[in-house]
Amino acid sequence: MKGIIKAGLVTVLAVGLVGGGAYAQTASKKLVIYCPHPLVFIEPLTKKFEAVTGIQAEVLAAGTGELLKRVESEANNPLADIMWGGTVSMLTPLKKFFEEHHSPEEAAFFDALKSPDGKITSFSQVPSVLMVNTKLIGNIKVEGYQDLLNPALKGKIAFGDPSKSSSSFEHLVNMLYAMGKGDPDKGWGYVQELAKNLDGKLLGGSSAVYKGVADGEYTVGLTFEEGAVNYVKSKAPVKVVYMSEGVISKPDATAIIKGAKNMENAKKFIDFISGKEAQTIVTQLNRRSVRNDVQPSEGLLPLSEIKLIQDNAEVVDKNKRQWLDKFRDIYTSL
Repeated sequence: MKGIIKAGLVTVLAVGLVGGGAYAQTASKKLVIYCPHPLVFIEPLTKKFEAVTGIQAEVLAAGTGELLKRVESEANNPLADIMWGGTVSMLTPLKKFFEEHHSPEEAAFFDALKSPDGKITSFSQVPSVLMVNTKLIGNIKVEGYQDLLNPALKGKIAFGDPSKSSSSFEHLVNMLYAMGKGDPDKGWGYVQELAKNLDGKLLGGSSAVYKGVADGEYTVGLTFEEGAVNYVKSKAPVKVVYMSEGVISKPDATAIIKGAKNMENAKKFIDFISGKEAQTIVTQLNRRSVRNDVQPSEGLLPLSEIKLIQDNAEVVDKNKRQWLDKFRDIYTSL
């Protein structure tokens, strides 16, 4: 892949400001992507996309929250064509900034993961999990959320800022429903106790959580399945725990940014990333496909063996801002 852009709005602006002249002339061969996925996940898929289409993919990798703020602030002059990543819950409130596109590949999606309006296309299934450092945990039991309130874990828990990290926001939703026994309003007492046990430590993004646990900076982290499983398969001293109180498995997604300068290429990317070849690569990268004709990745616990629970997507969408504000108020008041 020719164009992984790892940091800095300046670099992206340099791409975008080529503007009406050279940029327009080469638009048919370019695609600019905002993406919070790890680079080890981005590269195999974008390289395959480039090989299949001849389109050059330029990727800005940053946190979901930061990238969504850019999508919103750049609405009058989009500097990217695709938002690739972030859960459906994170993208839905910004749906007005996305272009409608119904990929023909969605015919092979699981019914629950098909897009009703074409604004947001599911990309992979992402259960929330706990990641435990097996060298540090000793004889402390960690089977679910309740165990994270153990005083022995105070200051040793890695959790990202849910306003910046989509995986952390999904954990916030998961714990509200799991610890509220289906009623998120009743889960806030648990959130307050967990915030105390974080001991003032709140990380800036998803990668800081699983890296922190794998590197021994933290004993346990609240993360997403693929991030944890990658380290298990690399023989790091970690294990994956599916919360005994219940696990929500939400799809993350891809969307075309409204007014994209490379609109046709953006549609090609959606179709490619939804296709069987790309979705097979997804499973090889330790995620769960959204297609019913792609075999699951080896080593992942079957969904039938996980205690799955459901949130209410409309309730989450309606209350997202309020819940983020409430979490911030709880955390900063301690």
